Amino acid sequence: MNAPDTAPPPRLAVKKGTLAAVVGLVTASLLLTQTPKEESGRTVKVTMAPDGTATVRHVSGKQYLQAYLDIVGVATICDGLTSIEGRRVTAKDKLTENRCAVLLEKELVTHAEGVMQCTPGLALTIPRRDYVRFAAVSLAYNVGVANWCGSTARRLINAGDVRGSCNALLAWNKGRIAGKLVVIPGLTARRGREQALCLKDAA
Repeated sequence: MNAPDTAPPPRLAVKKGTLAAVVGLVTASLLLTQTPKEESGRTVKVTMAPDGTATVRHVSGKQYLQAYLDIVGVATICDGLTSIEGRRVTAKDKLTENRCAVLLEKELVTHAEGVMQCTPGLALTIPRRDYVRFAAVSLAYNVGVANWCGSTARRLINAGDVRGSCNALLAWNKGRIAGKLVVIPGLTARRGREQALCLKDAA
């Protein structure tokens, strides 16, 4: 009589093209939860399947399904999107909730790929980087991948200085209004929240 097969079931591979494939399940879940909160002030519930497929469900708060002008006058829709598959958002744009969710993950994947490419210090093989990866991609989503890749925060994480990298996020709290670079209180608060999560990997 053969012994029963007690081997655990094979682990499901993370699906290519998902945000989880780029930054890992923990970071992907954080980004899909926190980005709507930061960009729109709304709460969502995110369910991550073992293969990295994410389901995002709106819970509360305003949904920006119709385009609007942000604080610096840029046409924006959904959760901080300023482009829709390569073209700039216009004031006439209107999208569905499901379309917004799909576009948000696509934009986060694009930004995450850029961040990971220029930041070997965030590689998935390095332990205790989930929250730093979140903070890096969150910043890049807000200020652009090129700005992240040229930042002190990136240089410090590549040098292994997690705490220094997290603290360097705080410098990115300014925006250009009427041609002048000014401190924006909302950005100061956002950078503080990103820093606080980032520092969990420095403990």
